[in-house]
Amino acid sequence: MPNTNPESLMKEFTPYVAKEGEEYMNENQLAHFKSILLNWKQGLMEEVDRTVHHLKEEAVNYADPNDRASQEEEFSLELRARDRERKLVKKISQTIERINEDDYGFCDECGIEIGIRRLEARPTATLCIDCKTLAEIKEKQIGG
Repeated sequence: MPNTNPESLMKEFTPYVAKEGEEYMNENQLAHFKSILLNWKQGLMEEVDRTVHHLKEEAVNYADPNDRASQEEEFSLELRARDRERKLVKKISQTIERINEDDYGFCDECGIEIGIRRLEARPTATLCIDCKTLAEIKEKQIGG
């Protein structure tokens, strides 16, 4: 079965090494993150192609109901994973657009720098760690 972990589809990259006094989200940093996002998106698209191929090749009409149910469950899991990845591809595309509009790397809530290491860990992040933590606390309080 194909790999269903979106983060593992992010290709290896070399962590960005900022130079002394370098301006945050300068041209080099933006290019670094755009490259990470484009590679990640490419990996997800390749996974979609593999899934389509797998579903076509493995589709067998089993006579045994248990075998048929097992195959349907496997296909269902794959399709759910691809649906999550489809949503992630959309989010990656939106993030690339933010880079193109020079609106990347700053928290949507408070406006401070999200940080290079956080963005390398989660390139689609739109909140700094403090605002993200507060949002999760509020969500737990509301959601129970």
